[in-house]
Parts: sequence; structure tokens; C-alpha cells
Amino acid sequence: MSAELIILVLLIATALAFDFTNGFHDTGNAMATSIATKALKPKTAVILAGILNLVGAFLSVEVAVTVTTSVLKIQDGKTGSLVSGIDASTGLTIIFAGLIGGILWNLLTWLFGIPSSSSHALFGGLIGAGLAALGLAGVNWSGVLGKVIIPALAAPFIAGLVAACGTWMVYRITRNVMKKRREDGFRWGQIATASLVALSHGTNDAQKTMGVIALALITTGHLTGDVKENGLPFWVIASCALAIGLGTYIGGWRVIRTLGKGLVEIESPQGLAAEASSAAIILSSSAAGMALSTTHVATGSILGSGVGKPGAQVRWAVAGRMAAAWLITLPAAALVGALSFWLSHGVEALTGSGLAGDGLIFVILVGLSGYMYWRAQQQKVDHNNVNADWDESSNSVVPAEVRDASKDAPAQPTASV
Repeated sequence: MSAELIILVLLIATALAFDFTNGFHDTGNAMATSIATKALKPKTAVILAGILNLVGAFLSVEVAVTVTTSVLKIQDGKTGSLVSGIDASTGLTIIFAGLIGGILWNLLTWLFGIPSSSSHALFGGLIGAGLAALGLAGVNWSGVLGKVIIPALAAPFIAGLVAACGTWMVYRITRNVMKKRREDGFRWGQIATASLVALSHGTNDAQKTMGVIALALITTGHLTGDVKENGLPFWVIASCALAIGLGTYIGGWRVIRTLGKGLVEIESPQGLAAEASSAAIILSSSAAGMALSTTHVATGSILGSGVGKPGAQVRWAVAGRMAAAWLITLPAAALVGALSFWLSHGVEALTGSGLAGDGLIFVILVGLSGYMYWRAQQQKVDHNNVNADWDESSNSVVPAEVRDASKDAPAQPTASV
């Protein structure tokens, strides 16, 4: 097996690992409000979300086309040939380094329970690696602006406005209905709207990994031509669908807790309005090929549901922390992507082996990922405590009783997240 083929296999495995982290990082986008209002049991919610994410991944390739053509300028979208000055080894390292930036940012924000954008982490990583390898000319700035930046800025506000109006109307129309009867009725509606969000998440987010794998296959000559016209190999679609479905089933409980309990104390009418708003916006963006952040949409909708309900309390401190993370997602992931490329390229220059360079950054990825997972297990958030009361004094995603238990066991290492 040639070194190039080994690197390609490692890259595809890393891309599927990103897809997996995307799944568990974004489970809360669909199911956080349904879990918070007890419309669905936590385990039932993540199983349903996992199945619908898997199904949704088969419905479209528009966003995958965006990833292959609108972020980096390393291949011709029509012919599939590499642009001048880029060889297959360099192209693979760019994509590899970009994936590392996306995965590490996903895991770091999951550790702290911050619902940040997996999409922007991926694009940031790819942009950073592209800049490190090719300079400004290596990035398709018009595509990034039109397909990534503008939707990122507009989507949360549009989602929030739609959800706020919907929530206000729901409470206005049902103001004479008994609270318990209203809650029970809307919980059933939440199951339908949460399912639609999970399905739409599969149509949008799984395709981003499909696009990355397609880009790698084009770079090595295993795939040629226009992805939009010729489609993608079935194994690419199926493997990405399975990876995001399994990731969603695992359940990113730390992020689910922040979205379900940290922003607003949600009632079922608010949950239904937020989920309906999110589903409509995500599905329309997928049809238009916009690589939208489903996290931004879901968060904007939840905040809007708090604004729209008379007398609701919105925790703006938590929202502010999330907004800060959103602002630094692209540059932070870009920095990691650039550093990963430079490290791999430097090792290749010393050893004469691209496999040595890419192998080293892969090992670093595995090590850092394992460390963050270990830290999370020291103060674990799972389906048993995801709905515990939110501690407004610390705004920590870890429930107070879990933190207190850690303090009572000094021999056990702790991680205050």
C-alpha cells in the first residue's frame, strides 16, 4: 500500500471521526428542549435523533457541493483536476489539518458545554490550513462569504425573531387554557417538531463530511467531475450517515444541558415554537446549498422563545459566553488547522515522508482527544443529571451536586468545567 493511500485512509477515518463529534455535539439542537420539558425521555430522544440524522443524510448533496467548491481552491469543480501548484500530498495534508482544527474545537467546546458551530469549526480548520499552505489565493473568499459568513450572521437573528413571534402567538392564543392541559398538548407537538429538526440536521451537517471526503478523493484522483452532476459514491453517503447517526445516539449531554436548562427555563409551547423555527430555516438552507450552522439556528430559536414568552427569564450571561465562543470559532479552528499543516509540512521536509508528517498530527489529535474525554469523565454529565437545576451562581454546565461530590473526593482529579 502506497504512502498516499495510507494517508487517504487515515484522512477518511478522521473525517468520519469529525462527523461523529458533529453528531454528539449537535444532538441538543434537536432534542434539548424536548428533554427539558420532558416531552421525551433523554435516552428515547437521542435514539430518535440518531435514526433521523441517519435518514436525513441520504436526502440531498447540495451542502456537500458547497464544501467541495466554496471553501478552498485546490481543485476544479468541473473537471476534478488539481489547480496549478498543488500536488496530491499537499492537498491531502491541507484537508487533514483542517479536520484536526474542527475536531479539537468541537471537543473543547463540548467539554465546557458550549453549543458552538461544528460547521464553522470545520470551515475554520480548512481555511487556516489553506492559508498556511497556499496563502490568500488558496481560499475561495466569495464562496466563504456567501455560503458561510452571511448565513452565520443572519441565521440566529432570523431564527430568534421567528421563534419569538411564534411563542408570543402561542401564549396569546392559549391564554385561557389551563396550564397543565396546554403543556400536555404541546409536548406531543414537540415530538413532531424535534424529529423534523433532527431530520434537517442530517440533511445539512452530514453532507459537510461527505464534501470533505469527496474533496480528498478528488485530490487523489479517485473521484472526478462535478459532484452536483455526478453525485457521490454510495459508500461515502452511507458511512457519513452512520457516523453522524451514531454520534447523535451517544448524546452530547453537556451541550444538551446548556441548551435545555442554561439559556431559558423552557415550557413545552416555547419548545415547539423554537423547534419549528429551527426546522424551517435549516431545511430551506439545505435546499439552497448553504452550509448553515444548525447550532446557531437552534440557539437563536431557544433565545427567541424566551423573549417571546411573557415574564420568561433569559440567562444572558450564558448567552454572552456562547456568543463569544461563536466569534472565535473560525479563527481558533483556523489557527489549529494552520499549526497542524506547518507541523506536518515541517516533519515532511525533515524526513522526506508525507506519511511521517501526517502520521504525527494524527497521533497528536488522538492524544488531545483522549485527554479531553478523560477530563469530561471526572465531572460527568449524562442522561441521569442532564435536567438537574441550573446553578446561576457559577453557570457551570456541571450540576452543583456533581461538583460538590468531586470536592469531597480529593484523591480523584477534577475538572471544573
